[in-house]
Amino acid sequence: MRAVTDSRADHLPIGELSRRTGVNIETIRYYERIRMLSAPPRTASGRRVYGAQDVRILAFIRRARELGFPLEDIRTLLSLGAPGQASCGEVRDIATRHLGDIRARISDLRKLERLLANTVARCSGTKAPDCPVLEILDIRRA
Repeated sequence: MRAVTDSRADHLPIGELSRRTGVNIETIRYYERIRMLSAPPRTASGRRVYGAQDVRILAFIRRARELGFPLEDIRTLLSLGAPGQASCGEVRDIATRHLGDIRARISDLRKLERLLANTVARCSGTKAPDCPVLEILDIRRA
């Protein structure tokens, strides 16, 4: 467990950390449990207190999640960003792999868009049993 320091910036309660980063309190606790975020020091009364470094790490995690990076990749990126650990090549490899995943999903979404657009165009709006939209959703026909 980390020791509490005297700096004002290092005495943020979890609610303030949540407000500053836009990350839900339960999500912060989850990141602590899975060790994405270090266990915070506690005050004499047992309250968790966070510092500026925690704000930066949590903001990094949040942004990486918004960009769709899986937690294990984020964990690796955080470790690569530590002093003396930086390897732009490794970071590039992770980002390149993620970019490939995004491009594959975009391709799949474009195919889905064409399928659904064509199906909706065929829908006459009359009788539900003959509806092409319901037909493509019917798992019994798959």
